[in-house]
Amino acid sequence: MDGAVSPDDLKLTPYHDFLIEQLRDPELASLYLDGAAREGDSSYMLQALRNVVEAQGGIGKLAKRTKLSRTTLYKTLSAKGNPEVATLETILGVYDIRLSFASVAMDKRGRYRAKRKGA
Repeated sequence: MDGAVSPDDLKLTPYHDFLIEQLRDPELASLYLDGAAREGDSSYMLQALRNVVEAQGGIGKLAKRTKLSRTTLYKTLSAKGNPEVATLETILGVYDIRLSFASVAMDKRGRYRAKRKGA
């Protein structure tokens, strides 16, 4: 090779495809969900969880592993979903992720954020 860049070298992976590929790694999926949860917006968290579910094989695979119906999971994870803690624990448990809690403080815009050490 002469060092020239080929057209194949310049192809970009769409962001969503890249994200889904990265979220196949359970550790990255866990960090991603933790970051989404820290935003304090439940709709953002549900979108993040939908992305993890997609990356890990989709609703059908999740339904088999949780013994929850596909319909229930679609409703639970929809933009208007309001999952119970037990349902979240069941879903996350499939991916070896658990819920955890941290102290928070209100920022200047009225949103919650994680407290910094020593703050």
